[in-house]
Amino acid sequence: MNLNSLDLNLLVALDALLREANVSRAAMRIGLSQPAASHALQRLRDLIGDPLLVRNGARMELTPRALSLRAPLAQTLDQVRGLFLPDAFDAASSDRQFRLMMPDLAVELLMPRLMEKIVRIAPHLRIEVTPWRGPADFQAEFARTIDIVIGIGDAFKGFHRQLLYTDSDALAVRRGHPVGKKLGRRETFLRARHVAVIKGGASEDLIDMWLRPRGIERNVALVVPGYIEALHVTARTDLVAFVPRRLIAALAKQLSLATITPPLDPGIDEMHMFYPTRAQMDPGSIWLRRLMLGTGRELEKK
Repeated sequence: MNLNSLDLNLLVALDALLREANVSRAAMRIGLSQPAASHALQRLRDLIGDPLLVRNGARMELTPRALSLRAPLAQTLDQVRGLFLPDAFDAASSDRQFRLMMPDLAVELLMPRLMEKIVRIAPHLRIEVTPWRGPADFQAEFARTIDIVIGIGDAFKGFHRQLLYTDSDALAVRRGHPVGKKLGRRETFLRARHVAVIKGGASEDLIDMWLRPRGIERNVALVVPGYIEALHVTARTDLVAFVPRRLIAALAKQLSLATITPPLDPGIDEMHMFYPTRAQMDPGSIWLRRLMLGTGRELEKK
């Protein structure tokens, strides 16, 4: 192979293809369109002289040659990235600014704990939290400005994903609600007037998306864009909010709220941390991600 003709970006594409064994997911992983990823795969096949990915029924599988390349290629790319990074990140003296995107409940649950640590060990650091955008509105130009995304189950093109913490949903009502304790019964739940939370870019509340296929329609009296607004309204009315249990607990004393177990269990919510591929080996980004993961683990223990 003539190395003068080798584009280093092809190796990045190869790494994604070997990790995902799927052209669409590989494209998303490194921020390419699917046609561009398919073109990169064809160029790699020509350069290496091996098909790399072959179809087996409905799935694509790695060839033996591709499997043998996976580990050494990942190690080589890590070494190459290391050539262009500073030796270390000095949190105590850094005045770097990090930009995070997260929904309101993540700000409420994570940021006080995270900032308590940052103020103590990195006093000159600045954190900016930007309003939430779903994957459909997460354009490439905007994505380049973001260091970390916190979200539930979404996929963001060009970003890796790590589990941060888990939660479950419950009903929030004001203390003294006339039928609060009976809301665990299906018939009382269905008669209650609800607050729905529909975030920007969404068409309906995630809870309603889960309930509708089960033939259940809530009596929605109010729609708000965030969980915090839902809880504030709930605290001063007889409306009911179906929201993450940890958020109710965090604001229960302040807003005088009670938590009711619903008659239907939508299961576990997984809150993830996403970070861009470009920041995978950046010492500052690594430092902040570790701090965020530690904060998520602390939340899990409560």
